Amino acid sequence: MTSLSDLPIRDDLRGREPYGAPQKHVRVELNVNENTHPIPEDVRQDILARISTALERANRYPDREFVELRDALAAYLGHGLTRDNIWAANGSNEILQQLLQAFGGPGRTAFGFQPTYSMYPLLALGTGTEWVAGTRGADFEISAESAAEQVRAAQPDIVILCSPNNPTGTPLSLDVIEAVYEAAPGIVIVDEAYGEFIPAGEPSALTLLPGRDRLVVSRTMSKAFAFAGVRLGYLAAAPVISDALRLVRLPYHLSILTQAAAGAALAHSEEMLAMVDDIKLQRDRIVDGLTALGYRPYRTWSNFVLFDGVADPRRVFEELLAEGIIIREQSLPNTLRVSAGTELETTEFLEAMARYNARHGIGSAASADAAPVG
Repeated sequence: MTSLSDLPIRDDLRGREPYGAPQKHVRVELNVNENTHPIPEDVRQDILARISTALERANRYPDREFVELRDALAAYLGHGLTRDNIWAANGSNEILQQLLQAFGGPGRTAFGFQPTYSMYPLLALGTGTEWVAGTRGADFEISAESAAEQVRAAQPDIVILCSPNNPTGTPLSLDVIEAVYEAAPGIVIVDEAYGEFIPAGEPSALTLLPGRDRLVVSRTMSKAFAFAGVRLGYLAAAPVISDALRLVRLPYHLSILTQAAAGAALAHSEEMLAMVDDIKLQRDRIVDGLTALGYRPYRTWSNFVLFDGVADPRRVFEELLAEGIIIREQSLPNTLRVSAGTELETTEFLEAMARYNARHGIGSAASADAAPVG
């Protein structure tokens, strides 16, 4: 056997491409929406101490109910939640996979408004769930009326709402979530991977959980907590949702080391989240800087910016990469996406974009000739 096609792989997987953001390691990496701020030294030391203690029990299986971690996550989220409302896994992708395993599968459908997170249809495929794509309006926004109408027409078993949306950064108002919940016959998942980056005072979908047993709010520690390498995702929902996931989870799926590291980070949540304010500041600097350079950033409540008006995205990507800066190409025409980094990384990106404009004769007037937004 010399290739994948020679294997007796499932027919619906033939010709498919795996998820794969570029993993080039360069000086300034702003392509996969990571938190580029380092974990504070005192937090690192506490994490190491707890991991060291956990290693003393590494010959035993971990607590498969991860009770202490669920207590810590419930305390962090607030909203009157308890451990019974919490479930966790190895990243929010595993949370979504478990939900699709429990509530999707052959003969069932999952629905989302595209463009959205590219893993949703891949996770659906992996669980034998049919993916149904809805549409967005101008500037990638969704109205409650349109959302409800599309969901009623599709009658999906699962709806996944990305809030704020990846890759566009688009906010999602609670009235849209409420309308979708009322229209949907099955599970409604609100993926709040970037929930900590929404403006202060704006409500989370967590406020909608009481009385809605089919509603799930998914979160991650990858972004705001700078824990992308640790892999810890979690959800909040009615306790019966966790009962369903116990039927499909692998035994002891959260390692003793993951539980220890996550518990330590949560114990320092105020310090860990202090970096979020700076990330939001850098995000807004990117919006203002790109606008001044003649590009069109979309409205964003996340830790990244999608911008339009790029005549040759591949050329911009390659010229920035030659300077040691990597951002993200998208399948959306005339767009690129950049993560908000540290102050220095943000400055380097904006200065590199200004140099690109200077080399190619692009200035603030470029927006007049850019492709229309929406």
